[in-house]
Amino acid sequence: MKTDLLILGIALVVITGCGEKKQNNDYAEKSVASTPVVSTDIPALYERQGELASAAEWPKTKEKVKELKQKIAEDPADVKPRLQIAVIYLSEARITGEHPYYYPAVLKILDDVLAIEPQNFEATTFKASVKMSQHQFAEARDLAEQARKINPSNAYVYGVLVDANVELGNYSEAVAMSDKMQELKPSLEAYSRASYLREIHGNYPGAIAAMKLAVEAGLPGSEPQCWAKNTLGHLYETTGQWKQAEIQYREILAMRPSYAFALRGLAQVHKAAKQYDEALADLDKAAKVMPEFSFHEEMADIYALQGNKQEAADKYREVVKMLDEDARSGHSVDLELCKLYTKTNQLDSAIAYGLKEYAQRPNNIDVNHALAAAYFKHQNNDKAKQHIEVALRTGSRDPELLQVASAIAVATGDKAQGNRLLVQARKTNPRFVL
Repeated sequence: MKTDLLILGIALVVITGCGEKKQNNDYAEKSVASTPVVSTDIPALYERQGELASAAEWPKTKEKVKELKQKIAEDPADVKPRLQIAVIYLSEARITGEHPYYYPAVLKILDDVLAIEPQNFEATTFKASVKMSQHQFAEARDLAEQARKINPSNAYVYGVLVDANVELGNYSEAVAMSDKMQELKPSLEAYSRASYLREIHGNYPGAIAAMKLAVEAGLPGSEPQCWAKNTLGHLYETTGQWKQAEIQYREILAMRPSYAFALRGLAQVHKAAKQYDEALADLDKAAKVMPEFSFHEEMADIYALQGNKQEAADKYREVVKMLDEDARSGHSVDLELCKLYTKTNQLDSAIAYGLKEYAQRPNNIDVNHALAAAYFKHQNNDKAKQHIEVALRTGSRDPELLQVASAIAVATGDKAQGNRLLVQARKTNPRFVL
């Protein structure tokens, strides 16, 4: 999904929530004597920086983690405080963007829980979520399937299965999992998944309608609701409704002035209006809130539009370093590197990274889109056509995808098809410009 766009975008919830069946955990009644010896060492909170450090919830978060660590020290066999810390750390990963630190830390905590209770539903599901965020999609799916066997009546695990199947290119299975999630518990999380699946299948009006439901389902001003509003803004961007997009971003920032992705959204609004200095200022502010590589990549894009070739090149190199850091923490970044190297005309590297990702998930439309673009720039039109046909198989109406498909059609001798694809792109976004 986008930006982890959607993988990181889904809010964490208490997965044994109200109205859902809880697991039958045979391990809960075991005595401490029968429990494996597990470390009571818990990775520390990563100290917030900048504006986030002055947020009202930060002192409360630190105090809560301190309290939970004390409970673990007093009763190492009690998994509940470990799981609560895992939830807090996953939330901190989203808020701060410090994924290279928090994801390994959370996996360590969850593995300790599973050493105590191998069939713990929450730990298995949270581990699947972390693997999703690290782009280890097949492992995430397998873990989520394990969790579903433990508790088939919990909506959250079906959300993870939606995400994993989307990323693996199993779109029919993703739709089935989404329908089951809606049946069990209509919610912000369920509506947002439905929205993305509608987008994938070319239904932008339906995607916008579902994301509006997600916004309405969220607690006003909460981080999950802000995420949903931000995603709604992105849908408005894609369909050329820039004023509506701007409204979403400004409403988020009125509630949460340091919401980095809304600052990124405003940057896109300014970029579309060719207000490049304003866009750069927004992105710089977002980057100071969290170390998200895409903010820096978008800065590089704007430098390139301004003709500042050296600044663009320097910034793209900075992005590569950030991605390398993510990779060292267990995050798969091959697709991101494929796209980046295509953009910077390092086409052999782009294709190499794209093929690594393709080997893991050959049916995913985003992977095939990226490879088609790289091969097209490399003037290998046959390979480009092969991958673009897979990328189009869900009926996506994404204008950027259709633009690449149009260029490939023309290059392979089908000018009429190329024109039809451009017409489709402009139906999605009447303001779409080549």
